[in-house]
Amino acid sequence: MHPLDLFSHCPKCGSSLFEEHNAKSKRCADCGFTYYFNPSAATVAFIQNERGELLVCRRGKEPAKGTLDLSGGFIDMYETGEEGVAREVMEETGLQVAQAVYLFSLPNTYLYSGFLVHTLDLFFLCKVRQAVRLEAKDDVADAFWMPLNQIHPEAFGLESVRKGIKRFMAEHLK
Repeated sequence: MHPLDLFSHCPKCGSSLFEEHNAKSKRCADCGFTYYFNPSAATVAFIQNERGELLVCRRGKEPAKGTLDLSGGFIDMYETGEEGVAREVMEETGLQVAQAVYLFSLPNTYLYSGFLVHTLDLFFLCKVRQAVRLEAKDDVADAFWMPLNQIHPEAFGLESVRKGIKRFMAEHLK
C-alpha cells in the first residue's frame, strides 16, 4: 500500500474529494490543495573511540527491536542535520558531539505505528567529547564499542544502516 492511500481527506479543508494527482501527490478537488509525499529526514552517526572501535547500539523498540543499530534518529523541524545527529547521540548515549561531518545519504523505510515512513538517512562521521561516559538512554537498550573487525552488517536491523555499515567498512578497512 502506498502511504498516500492512508489519507482519504484533504488536510486543509477536510473534503473527501482528496484524489490521486500523480504517484507522489494527492490533490483536493474542492480547495485545490496538493499534498506531496516526501521522505522524512533522519540521521545516523558513525562514532569511533581512540582505539578505532565503532559505537554500536541495540534497538530497544520496534522496528527491529533487539537488533544492532547506530545512534541517530529523525531530524526535528528547524534543525540542521548536524544539530539533529548531535541531539540524537546525546539523547541515546549521553555523549556530546564535538564535530559532525556529512558522509553520504541512503533512502530507507521505517515502520512506525503501522505506518511505513519513508526516510532519507543522512550519515555523519562524528567526534565526541569524553567517549568514556557512554550510557544507553531513550530508545536504546544497550550501547557499546565494537572493534571494526567484529562488525557484521547483517546483525543491524534497518536496511539503510546495513548498507551504510558496508559502505563505511569498505572505506575504513582498507
